[in-house]
Amino acid sequence: MSSFGSPRDSERGEPDSSLLDSGIDLADLEVAPTRHFSRWVWSFAALVLVAMGANLLITNEQFQWDVVAEYLFSPVILRGVRLTLVLTVASMAIGISLGIVLAVMRTSNASLLRAVSSAYLWFFRGTPLLVQLIFWFNLGALLPELSLGIPFGPSFMSWETNSVISPLMAALLGLGLNEAAYMAEVVRAGLLSVDEGQVEAAQALGMKPTLTLRRIVMPQAMRVIIPPTGSRTIQMLKTSSLVSVLALPELLHSAQVVYSRTFQTIPLLVVASIWYLFFTTVLSAIQRRIEAHYARGSSRHVVDTTPRWKRSLGRFSILKPSSSNQAEVDDD
Repeated sequence: MSSFGSPRDSERGEPDSSLLDSGIDLADLEVAPTRHFSRWVWSFAALVLVAMGANLLITNEQFQWDVVAEYLFSPVILRGVRLTLVLTVASMAIGISLGIVLAVMRTSNASLLRAVSSAYLWFFRGTPLLVQLIFWFNLGALLPELSLGIPFGPSFMSWETNSVISPLMAALLGLGLNEAAYMAEVVRAGLLSVDEGQVEAAQALGMKPTLTLRRIVMPQAMRVIIPPTGSRTIQMLKTSSLVSVLALPELLHSAQVVYSRTFQTIPLLVVASIWYLFFTTVLSAIQRRIEAHYARGSSRHVVDTTPRWKRSLGRFSILKPSSSNQAEVDDD
């Protein structure tokens, strides 16, 4: 064992045990903070980049901030924002619901179910989303009618494809079915993260497989599922801009309609970017709250006892605050 004391003592700001045993008066020792010159260099470089960006935003008149302010809450842009949110929520609902089913099929003991799930993932992850959107939009060229009946037998009812597959329906099918392939892998990773002993204990108590999945496995798997699901939701918010090729008036398409008439391309793209950034920030905050809820009792946290005003000043300081006021605690 080293005579210089435990690293844990130094991290908590406690005196070295070897100094206490030597009889040296700690009051006579001069404590000098470690100098981090590279931290100063990188901080200065970051400050220069931030200043350059701010200068570009303020001095470049091509941004036309007056035009941005004019169209930021215009009715045509707000209609596009509303449709973007509808597409995001509906597509994620389809993707998560179908993804859970595909993940359960993928982890099933039935070889046929595993094969069907694997084939679904192979196709929808192997073809570009833009191609899938265009395919669903032009499904009428392949199938003029959609019928319901017995395979290789009579059909009981049929519908004209173009009347069923509207641009909105094509967008939901393309976004939702594609997202289900990725959510299936996210959910499967969460299911595999749960210890098998949990399932065995549930079976020993006589719980049915569906009840075990709902009450035992899924609550524990959520800790692994939530972070990538939040990222997929944010990605879906931005990916919904691809449906502009279907002439759906979502946010990007609405901005394109305006700048094709006014020729103010940059300001309208800035308007769309501001709305995307706003909703991304909101979704990120929601994701952090949900993660914190499901992470309770499963991870170690560092509780900072430094007063709030000192922590606020520390955010703007180049040097990190001392860790002497931090204590590690375990959640019960």
